[in-house]
Amino acid sequence: MPHVHATVTQAAAYKSANLYIHDDMTSKMAIIGLQLQQRLPVLAGVSHSGLTSATAVNSISSLKKWNNGGRLPRRLVLGLGASFWAQHMNMAGNCKSFIASARQKGAVEQVLQNVEWPEQFPFKDEDFQRFDESPDSLFYEAPRFVTHIDDPAIAALTKYYSEVFPPSNTPGVSILDMCSSWVSHFPKGYKQERVVGMGMNEEELKRNPVLTEYVVQDLNLNPKLPFEDNSFDVITNVVSVDYLTKPLDVFKEMRRILKPGGLAIMSFSNRCFWTKAISVWTSTGDSDHAVIVGSYFHYAGGFEPPQAVDISPNPGRSDPMYIVYSRKLSSA
Repeated sequence: MPHVHATVTQAAAYKSANLYIHDDMTSKMAIIGLQLQQRLPVLAGVSHSGLTSATAVNSISSLKKWNNGGRLPRRLVLGLGASFWAQHMNMAGNCKSFIASARQKGAVEQVLQNVEWPEQFPFKDEDFQRFDESPDSLFYEAPRFVTHIDDPAIAALTKYYSEVFPPSNTPGVSILDMCSSWVSHFPKGYKQERVVGMGMNEEELKRNPVLTEYVVQDLNLNPKLPFEDNSFDVITNVVSVDYLTKPLDVFKEMRRILKPGGLAIMSFSNRCFWTKAISVWTSTGDSDHAVIVGSYFHYAGGFEPPQAVDISPNPGRSDPMYIVYSRKLSSA
């Protein structure tokens, strides 16, 4: 989603988060970070762009902790998440848990390998609250004909799609682009008999050249997808999974409408409308996000074990880009 604009005082420290704050708030935020450091769960210490294998284990351990009654920290200081503060404060204190090589490409892929998930979905209703709980229809009322990630990240996503999508004009193939807008980042010239866009703004959807049809629907009000069972070969969602307040309901619906073996691709960066992103997202980092999205697939049921892919084109120099994907089980 689009960049959060403001001035910057500690550009080197904040660049990895790509979130900027006003000069006169910096000292106050540092104090808040220090006060909250002792209350952060282990998951919040995972870096924004990478982790070690030990950290991957800690992320899953934190899920188990939450499942046993723990609570995630509430949204922190204008959406600057708990992961960032934990890292920043740990770095200042030479804490061994700080991940010095935060930008090591591909490290995010480790978090969903050989996961032992808690028995129950570990998140609480409050984890899906948002800073701005006003109707989403108002927020998305005006069309935004902009791109929400930079050009290198878009190119990386398009390249990934070209490698995993069914060939263009394959008979019988149907694709659903969830949380869609005026552009889907599909490969140039890509076509299928049916490409459905589902989004919040009709003017944006009308402009999308790859769509053969579209549906305007607020998934946070109505997560029921208006499609028949076993309808789609592929479902995509670009940098919008962090806005879902009923993710399990949506992912169960995704399972229902996917054909057996159908592919669901959730892509995300570290850009967002932070006031509309869910609390558990704004208070954690990129590696944590992969675990969160992976948990949606797992607890929805009927999916293969989810996998994470780091397709970031220029770590540390352009927007990061990550994929969490899974396929519907043939027997589901």
